[in-house]
Amino acid sequence: MMLKLSLQTLRGRKGGVLGTFIALLLGAAVLSACGALLESGLRSGTPPERFAASDALVAGRQRVDFVIDTGEQTRVEKEALVERVPVPTTAVDRVAKVPGVSAVIADVSVPVQVVPSSKQPVPGRHAAPVTAHSWSTVRLGSFRLVEGQAPRGDRDVVLDAELADRAGLRPDDTVDVMTAGSSPRPFRISGTVALEGGALPSRSVVYLSDDHLHQVAPGKEPDVLGVLASPGVSASQLSDQISEALQDKSLSVHTGDGRGKVEFLDTATAKFNLILLAVSVSTNVLLIAVFIVFSTMVLSIQHRRREVALLRAVGATPKQIRQMLRAEALIVSLTGGVLGWPIGIWLTRWMSSQLSKYGVVPPDFEPFIGPLPGAGALLIVVLTALIASYSASRRATRIRPTEALGEASAENPQLSRWRKITGAVMGVGSVGMLIAGLTNGGDFTTLVGLANGAVLVLAITAGVLGPGLAKVSMRVLEPILSRFQVTGHLATSNAKANLLRTAGAVTPLVLAVSFASTVVFAQTTALKASADQLRGGLIATHVLTSPGGLSPDVAERVANLEHVAAASGIARTKVVAITAGEEGAESPVSLTAQGLEPEAVAKTVDLRVTEGSFSELTPRTVAISEMASSWLGVELGETISLHLGDGTPVEPRVVAVYERGLAFADFTFDHDMLITHTTSQMDESVLVRAEAGTQDLDEQLVEVAGAYPGMVVSDQLALDAQIEQLRADAWVSYLVVGMLIVYTAITVVNSQVMNTVARRREFALLRLSGTSSRQVRRMMSWESLAVVVSGLVIGTLASVPPLVLVSMALSGSPWPSVPVMTYVAITGVLGALAVLGAMFPTRVLLMSRPVDSIGTKE
Repeated sequence: MMLKLSLQTLRGRKGGVLGTFIALLLGAAVLSACGALLESGLRSGTPPERFAASDALVAGRQRVDFVIDTGEQTRVEKEALVERVPVPTTAVDRVAKVPGVSAVIADVSVPVQVVPSSKQPVPGRHAAPVTAHSWSTVRLGSFRLVEGQAPRGDRDVVLDAELADRAGLRPDDTVDVMTAGSSPRPFRISGTVALEGGALPSRSVVYLSDDHLHQVAPGKEPDVLGVLASPGVSASQLSDQISEALQDKSLSVHTGDGRGKVEFLDTATAKFNLILLAVSVSTNVLLIAVFIVFSTMVLSIQHRRREVALLRAVGATPKQIRQMLRAEALIVSLTGGVLGWPIGIWLTRWMSSQLSKYGVVPPDFEPFIGPLPGAGALLIVVLTALIASYSASRRATRIRPTEALGEASAENPQLSRWRKITGAVMGVGSVGMLIAGLTNGGDFTTLVGLANGAVLVLAITAGVLGPGLAKVSMRVLEPILSRFQVTGHLATSNAKANLLRTAGAVTPLVLAVSFASTVVFAQTTALKASADQLRGGLIATHVLTSPGGLSPDVAERVANLEHVAAASGIARTKVVAITAGEEGAESPVSLTAQGLEPEAVAKTVDLRVTEGSFSELTPRTVAISEMASSWLGVELGETISLHLGDGTPVEPRVVAVYERGLAFADFTFDHDMLITHTTSQMDESVLVRAEAGTQDLDEQLVEVAGAYPGMVVSDQLALDAQIEQLRADAWVSYLVVGMLIVYTAITVVNSQVMNTVARRREFALLRLSGTSSRQVRRMMSWESLAVVVSGLVIGTLASVPPLVLVSMALSGSPWPSVPVMTYVAITGVLGALAVLGAMFPTRVLLMSRPVDSIGTKE
């Protein structure tokens, strides 16, 4: 009976149902997209290629495990490593002795650059580095010779067919090949290889003879051990036996799809980053989506007070009304949740392509599309709709039937006790988050996370206390609007008499403005601070760069040039440290690190040292930024426990603390020590400082660049390129949160449309009492203006404390960087959408005759 009645009421209230349906549909789409990204990080992968024929792989464990003692119990915190963890050479013999092992082949990879006659290096597939491997490792994979023969001598090389085609090369052609530590050397292409079945490889590869590869990388430990099983031995059985024989927690054994994670380390690292990104964003998405869906459902039911009151007056029991509203909520939420899943799939694929474009995931990354995110999103929107329906219907169904019509005719804007308590608790919580950020500091990601969390709590607090804030806003705006004669007076009277409706229109605008302002201006503040530090800190006169990195011998060669005061390569990686905090509250974190030549640091960069000196920088010491020092609780002269990018534990002594860490790195190490713990063992760039008065250094540097194809010589204008890279990195944040901003913007329009459509009878009464259509439109214009001003002001005020937090932490100044035109664009677009959402349906409603509208449903 209630289900049938619910279907009839839904058919008769298409306008209100549509608004609720849109909120549920978009909420399900956004939630499912974020869930799909999280599941992609957990489950998607790239199948092995070079190791497809292996039965098992032995590789270094690509993470560091920390045991945190909380006092009552212990927990294990894990942090991923960005550099490949090598396998000890001694493990080869140990694995070879395991029963069931037929062969063990050590794989050593070396980054190379292939330079054809054009003298420009050919980039690897998907812009990934090209790596060289020994010919013996071909047995482990699905690459097979398609032309020519295997490499035999020190000057033979085999290219994968896709790379050879792009370079315009064929067997017996000559090509220059550059490896780390050497300038280009001519090689004969002895053959080409391709994957079985003709598939294109995910990464470009080069094969050298075994002897020559050992000459190129003497003493380098294997990256991976490929294991072939004896006949009759299964991969799982072999894996168990190898693990038991090794008994080494620093090594791991992989079979099946796990081999792809070992081969494509960048994919595994990207998946870990994607998980962190998805978890961080999903928290905000969940809060916003639940809040918006809940608010929209409550708003929809509030518009039906008269209908509920009439049902009570004709004998419907509170239980029956609640059942009817619950059935309606279930029908609409199920429909919106199911239809939101296909939109979520499209959104997932679009976001994946954009994340790939900005380097968060590899170009060939494929999101995993499964049923769990859609089911989870459906469950969330259905539960939220049912809870909102129950909450909103309680008040209407508690009143006596004789009071129903009177209660329906006028709102009671008084806040309930629980609403006041909830608002107070959330307000205190947001203040606590801001204080935690100011006192504990941290890196930019953590600070922005605290800021986003604080602004969300503040915005939701504004929603909980909405009627009270709307009342204050109307009191402030009343003297202004009342000057506009009848229409202004009608606007303020309507807004004051319907504070719940006014609050329902203001709250989505507050959420959209505050969240958009916080996210965007936190990034602009960070960009300005980084750019200022970069411009002030880079004192080198020339910068040498190359798309594939630079061999460490470039810096040494340049340093020996005449009129060069100093030259240093920059090696970059990340290190893992433990944050400071109360016992049991510590957690691991990855921080940026750079390697510079100690004697060249002061002459090429000005990191603005505040304590200590770079003169004491050695392989056993380190310099640290002020932000990292505060976050990790480490001071000058203390020893800090770190894990380098390849997992090597070190305990250097802090010899200097510097200010400009945001634009450069959190840690500065001795160059030669740090670069040996990177996968590529290549410099990102080389900084050169010319002697005072030198005029002809450019020609010498260009001559050096001629020996290293692809190298670019720049002056300090290279700063512009680095700043542009910082802007590109910021776009990743804009991309992810932009989805939420668009969602909240649509909700602004949706709530305005729902509020306006529900006033059909009110407009008809005004017109029948002598008010003209033009006056009604002007009244709605002033009401919309009041909503926009209230929403923009409250939303802006809510974003100020978090932005001050970010600015204080990054630059020490309480003034964040807020580009005026960007702020005008954000508020202008959102304000225009709010006005459009009210004025367009007003014009449509006024097209009908008032006598026809007066008898329609609410």
